[in-house]
Amino acid sequence: MEFIIALMTTLIAIPFLKPIADKVGLVDVPNARKQHDGAVPLIGGIAIFLGTLTACMIAFPDDSTIRLFLISAALIVFLGVMDDYHDLPVGLRLVSQLLIGSILVYGAGNYLDNLGDLFAVGEITLGVLGTIFTMVAVLAAINAFNMTDGIDGLAGSLAINTFLSIATLFYLQGQHQNAALPVIVAFSVIPFLLFNLSLLPGKARKIFMGDAGSMFIGLSVIWMLTLGTQGEQPAFRPVTALWIIAIPLMDMAAIMYRRINKGQSPFQPDRDHLHHIFIRAGIQPRSALIYISLASALLSGIGLTGEYYQVPEWIMFTGFLCLFVAYSFVIMHIWKAIRFVKKIKRAKRLKKYRRI
Repeated sequence: MEFIIALMTTLIAIPFLKPIADKVGLVDVPNARKQHDGAVPLIGGIAIFLGTLTACMIAFPDDSTIRLFLISAALIVFLGVMDDYHDLPVGLRLVSQLLIGSILVYGAGNYLDNLGDLFAVGEITLGVLGTIFTMVAVLAAINAFNMTDGIDGLAGSLAINTFLSIATLFYLQGQHQNAALPVIVAFSVIPFLLFNLSLLPGKARKIFMGDAGSMFIGLSVIWMLTLGTQGEQPAFRPVTALWIIAIPLMDMAAIMYRRINKGQSPFQPDRDHLHHIFIRAGIQPRSALIYISLASALLSGIGLTGEYYQVPEWIMFTGFLCLFVAYSFVIMHIWKAIRFVKKIKRAKRLKKYRRI
């Protein structure tokens, strides 16, 4: 029942918020980096949060941890709206994200302490350093999903894949109440995707998620991963988390490395993300969305399979590192490969034209 409430609340909130966004100027206007038609309302994140908030208040009326999650979520959505509206400085955004993330660490008392047996030498425990590591993970998760929001449907599709993967891991361990939270968020994202991808009948106007939405998703992911991997009865191992957020995590790490290597700020916006590379290679945005989403689902499937069959953590970690190295190498040399492919295509077209 709470899942339908989440979906319907988001669905109702979107048309209600649209005229408000137009009136106050909470819209995304095309520019050299953002290529779309007209001013698009940035209300997806607010609507997703409202759907999650309503369903959680009904499903978990007395859960103090969920209450703290909703407080931190409300703050991150507010920060995102301010960033959408005023384009806040990077430093202010990061400090604000850390303060909001501290609710997870110091409010709920949950942080990443046990990283598992990643090197076949026993479990790695961080002790007091776990709080610092968790705060870094908060920044990483929030900004990783924020960076995926570059083509229609991508951030939402990756979010649904991640939340349903987390829910599956909770469910397999019999933690049905914990499994409900990620499903609620996933159902809240569905109506946004319908509007964002123009899948509704009629002339429903497109909306964007905005920083409010992508930040909310990233914060929600790190909350759920921390709850799932830590404590006396963890639902899954930390290494599994790497696989279910592999695409956003690898894309963020690779592009930040490239920016630093060029002497640029790691947070400087550009058009070198994975989805941009697909488009420059001549692949249509909707096809790029499908390819990247399928890749994310495949990697999540590997993580779920490894968890279900209890594949040794060091093997899963080594596999992820190999994947990341291969991904980084390909991305670093992708433009050479794209030029080669385009050269072959031009040669084929020229050969076909000459035959005609």
